[in-house]
Amino acid sequence: MCHSCVAGGVHSGASRRSFARFLAAGAGLTVLAACTPAAPAGVALSSSSLAPAATSASPSPVAVPSVESTTAAAEPPAQVPASPSAALPRQFSLTDPASPWLVVNKHRPLAPADYLPADLVQPNVPLAVSGEAALLNSTTAAAAEAMFAAAALDGVSMTLASGYRSYGTQVATYNGYVAARGLADADTASARPGYSEHQTGWSFDIGDGGGACGFQPCFADQPAAVWAKANGHRFGFVVRYPWMFHPITGYYYEPWHLRYIGVETAADMANRGISTVEEYFGVEAAPGYP
Repeated sequence: MCHSCVAGGVHSGASRRSFARFLAAGAGLTVLAACTPAAPAGVALSSSSLAPAATSASPSPVAVPSVESTTAAAEPPAQVPASPSAALPRQFSLTDPASPWLVVNKHRPLAPADYLPADLVQPNVPLAVSGEAALLNSTTAAAAEAMFAAAALDGVSMTLASGYRSYGTQVATYNGYVAARGLADADTASARPGYSEHQTGWSFDIGDGGGACGFQPCFADQPAAVWAKANGHRFGFVVRYPWMFHPITGYYYEPWHLRYIGVETAADMANRGISTVEEYFGVEAAPGYP
């Protein structure tokens, strides 16, 4: 995601500023603010209990059988609607960092905060980075290799532009933003340590093979981004931060940031027309830190 790059911190602040100018000018921040979808609202379980049977306190010469209060016949408590993901035959944890269904956002930090994937590997794909940024967990790496190969067969060249990022790297990145821009502004540009999807190994940023528009709004129109948006679900990937859903995800559009959630899951999201993992897995929106 670009809270590692534009909104994340391992790239220059210039990209972030250009993104802000884009939203305020060409894309129209007024339109964006007016058209943002409402965050999904959960339905709370009723905590009301059945009333006890009504009895009389006055003595009576005739035995009167106890009659249940009419409140006891009230409708049963409302149930929380099942999330769309509940329809899938296999279910995974939403909190275990080793789970493909892990949901990390500004309300859901990693536990432990300094989580380190046990199976980091370097995928056999074109790389635009080196070191830890060229690593992914083994499941994501295999899926990325298949996706990059399929894109190449369609004449589309893409690169791995930013993969794994350790807790220590995120600490340095975030603190750099705080020092340069203050806490409030840093939170709009960089994930706090322990809140970044990149630390899980389940996500990565792509670049176009030609190098155009890296981590900029215009990347959405590049062949790599267009192809990944249309085909990523075939390999288990979703665009994690889609356009106009920042009130739910907490981040503006990042067409370069892909997240592995599994082929069956990604395909189901696509078929249902669901845009965010928050909505699909039935967790609350996270526009900002609590």
